[in-house]
Amino acid sequence: MAAAQRSAGTTFRRSLLNPAALGYLAVVAAVWAWIAVDTLLVTHADASMAGVWGFFVTAPTSFLFASLPGPLPLVGVAVGALVQALALGAAYRWATGRPRGHGRTSHA
Repeated sequence: MAAAQRSAGTTFRRSLLNPAALGYLAVVAAVWAWIAVDTLLVTHADASMAGVWGFFVTAPTSFLFASLPGPLPLVGVAVGALVQALALGAAYRWATGRPRGHGRTSHA
């Protein structure tokens, strides 16, 4: 049982700590920093629509939480960022972890 938990934790860590997943999380953080600057430092005559980009960058998972009450939409953004980062990390590991050149062999 401990080996199964360790392998699940290792898989989670490897999927999250690679260039694709970390790059995606950096983009999400940059978008939310831009939203914070726009909200706190920029005066608008009307309401700003910058906040929707936080949902767009973590879509489609965050859209599942968008209509929930209270702070749950923001929880959905965090969950969406994590789910998308894990998916990108798993795809990166799959694409870079396959052995190359074993599909076709040329026999003379």
